[in-house]
Amino acid sequence: MKQRTAWVISMTLIALLLAGITGVTAHQRSSTTVGRQAARKPNVVFILGDDLGYCDVSMYGCKEIPTPNIDSIGKNGIRFTNAYVSAPVCSPSRAGLMTGRYQQRFGFEFNAGPLQRAINSKDMGLPLTEITLAQVMKKAGYATGMVGKWHMGMNDRYMPTQRGFDEYFGFLFGANLYVDPNKPGVMSRPGANAGGAVTGSTRSPQNPIYRNTTPIEEEEYLTEAFAREAVAYVDRHQKEPFFLYAPFNAPHEPFQATQKYLDRFPNVKDERRRIYMAMVSALDDGVGAILKKLRETGLERDTLVVFLSDNGCATYTGACTNDPLRFGKLTHLEGGFRVPFAMQWPGHLKAGVVSDQVISSLDLFPTAVALAGGELPKNRVLDGVNLMPYLSGKIKTSPHEVLCWRNGPNGAVRKGNWKLFKAGAHYWLYDLSEDIGEHKDLAAARPEIVEQLKTEFARWEAQMKEPLWPCRKPGGNWEFEGVNLDPCV
Repeated sequence: MKQRTAWVISMTLIALLLAGITGVTAHQRSSTTVGRQAARKPNVVFILGDDLGYCDVSMYGCKEIPTPNIDSIGKNGIRFTNAYVSAPVCSPSRAGLMTGRYQQRFGFEFNAGPLQRAINSKDMGLPLTEITLAQVMKKAGYATGMVGKWHMGMNDRYMPTQRGFDEYFGFLFGANLYVDPNKPGVMSRPGANAGGAVTGSTRSPQNPIYRNTTPIEEEEYLTEAFAREAVAYVDRHQKEPFFLYAPFNAPHEPFQATQKYLDRFPNVKDERRRIYMAMVSALDDGVGAILKKLRETGLERDTLVVFLSDNGCATYTGACTNDPLRFGKLTHLEGGFRVPFAMQWPGHLKAGVVSDQVISSLDLFPTAVALAGGELPKNRVLDGVNLMPYLSGKIKTSPHEVLCWRNGPNGAVRKGNWKLFKAGAHYWLYDLSEDIGEHKDLAAARPEIVEQLKTEFARWEAQMKEPLWPCRKPGGNWEFEGVNLDPCV
């Protein structure tokens, strides 16, 4: 009996000891898991619309095209009202975003095109001396992926997979067919063979859809295909920090939409306008698909999402408006480069904030690198700033006192609320705090401000290089108050 009692006591002690060891181990594992989660670097996702105007999304008070998914980024984070890109046209704007530098610093002043010139010119692309955000993020330990329109060079050496992206799905030129216009339910407008299509229904073999470096056939409506690939990228890389650059080509020409999206605007009589609205709605669905995947994978709170457009909408098409801004793409009025811009990072950025801070797409490079714990290039001037201290309130001043733009003889400079717009030897001055539509020219009334801003612009311009290739002359009427705005004159 005594032996049995001793055996029971011994076994109890052993059980208690084992329980304690197991408890410590579980605690240690729990602590390790928490520590790993706490140490996880945030994912970074940039989503671009293409030629998407200030009034094309409903978060700026324009209700014709509901964009609930794009709007949700602003509702869950910050919506910016004074956000700019570095050019009023596609490829220079993208070059600025991808380098964090005014693209004029390295001669990328004009669009890379037209198609044959871009193909035949081995030097028409983002110079190899420039360091891309993808390269820096990759060096910081991130998976890097791109889905969408590149438009920064068609030579093999300029391809995304040569500029820091591990994975790529998209096309290289500035435009492409969205879908075969002969498919049932597809509505297209003239210009649907943009991007060098061989026929009205066939993509040019010179401007194909690529998966990495291999041309492929893609039958799905392109906006949906890009959304599909972006979602798949998030799914594949949810276990590691990633940088995803998703520049959609919607709603850039050619104007094409499928029945699914056209049916959302049955009462719009203008065919061009209806297609355009349908394209924006498709883009919004694509944004929604990416956001949904981040929620489903539990990555929403680990991910900075930024949405913006590469420039203002192409008002010359007659399909869109930049209200309350004036003019649009290719011009240096506010409609050319003040764009819809929102970002979210739940738990880190306050929700529902409307910010009137003056920010630039140039800021996205240093902001992303700071979040990644990466190292900024030290041997060059960067023109953007890390926005996080400004958004958190740690820094009370404006991220930018002065911003400048130039496209040939046309340009602009903003300092504080003053904006000087130039076309050749002609100047206009606006107070943007009172007149964002730029209707009241104050140049004659405030000559001292004009001279101050001219000095600022000259100081900036002295740091820039000559364009690496000539301007492509745009078609159409580019007259503003009797002055020709054509950048090639």
